[in-house]
Amino acid sequence: MARAPGPIRLSMRLRRHIALLGGTTTVGDCLVALRYLVDPRRLTRGPAIDAYEREFARRVGVRYGFSFSSGRIGLYGVLRALGIGPGDEVLIQVPTHIVVANAIRFAGARPVYVDCRLDSYNIDLDDAARKITPRTKALLLQHTFGIPVDLDAALALARQHKLEVIEDCVHALGATYKGKPVGSFGRAAFFSTEETKTISSTMGGMLVTDDPDLASWLGTFQAACPWPPAPLTRRYLVKLALYYLLLHPSVHGPMRALYERLGERHPLPRPLGQEEHRGVRPAVYEQRLSNAQAAIALRQLRRLDGNLAHRRQVVGAIDRWLTARGHTTPVAPAGSVPAMVRYPLWVEDRAAAVAATRRDLVLGTWFRSVLEDAASPVHGDYPAGACPRAEAAARHLINLPTHGRMTVEDAQRVLATVAGAGTNNLRRVEALAAGPAL
Repeated sequence: MARAPGPIRLSMRLRRHIALLGGTTTVGDCLVALRYLVDPRRLTRGPAIDAYEREFARRVGVRYGFSFSSGRIGLYGVLRALGIGPGDEVLIQVPTHIVVANAIRFAGARPVYVDCRLDSYNIDLDDAARKITPRTKALLLQHTFGIPVDLDAALALARQHKLEVIEDCVHALGATYKGKPVGSFGRAAFFSTEETKTISSTMGGMLVTDDPDLASWLGTFQAACPWPPAPLTRRYLVKLALYYLLLHPSVHGPMRALYERLGERHPLPRPLGQEEHRGVRPAVYEQRLSNAQAAIALRQLRRLDGNLAHRRQVVGAIDRWLTARGHTTPVAPAGSVPAMVRYPLWVEDRAAAVAATRRDLVLGTWFRSVLEDAASPVHGDYPAGACPRAEAAARHLINLPTHGRMTVEDAQRVLATVAGAGTNNLRRVEALAAGPAL
């Protein structure tokens, strides 16, 4: 008598596919978001905001913190607090993001673009010195990818020319320089908790300072900013939870394909509107952070040490893989400890690298332009040819995620794929210097 067949077991296993973001949120964060969605009495205003601001400032090593809907609003506010406006110039490195240039322009000042070094993608202080004029009022220091700027040299330059120093720490939460957190060196510093950053509240930013007079002005500025609309806050919370689920490596591949097919039709809120892409100030610009988002950001801030430990493990593995094969690695200044939100790589053929790694992850392309996400650099008043190394970087940079869902094994697999995507696609140590682009 024939034996009845047993149940058919499906052994198909979806291929791991790593997203650029989503690796900092936990189930607990999603449950907190759900709680605010179900009981919205403290959705917008509530005690989490003060607690988050105090703890964030303490983490950076300063006395005052002010939360906003995004980091750029903090920058805009501190420029106004310092009286920097029409007729003034602010030194700003490229590559950077269009919203940073916009904040300077919206305050009435003029961004003066400074080239980067190619060993760290941080500001070239020699180029900055050449571009100082009697109208220059501030030096904006971007710790690119989470690699600290050479702060001793930068602060000396600022003192020599009596410039205000503002730190752009949107990539660098948790990085240190000679034992002190970045963000504690300048007159003020701004951070981002947008979804691509070290911690995420979907959108959000923080301005910190140790100056009581500046803090008094910023407190007044913050109080005058409108609260975010409740429907927008709810959409941010829904997006946070959806990204936690849909960006999991086991399901991200097919979900990413669906997302790309939807294109601009998807209903999720975006980090910036069409006006800011074109360098135009939106009708609603200044805005506060909601209580619900502050509660989630505070939870993630309290897990920062574990978050950074994982990122440094991934970065260390990438460094070792590259060094063993004679490839270049980013150079941090002596005495600094980076906190890399992504790992930058210079490749000869970016399109080939993106295509080759498509099955494994979404490869980061910060920065595809000297002003990332600008419809064109001209919308940020960038003069073509002003910063040749940054323009070269914008043609060649890719970057790998370092968040909690990116494992050492994932990183090694992707590096091998990138290296094999074309002849000598990863640039070698001897070919990449801090000097002019090759």
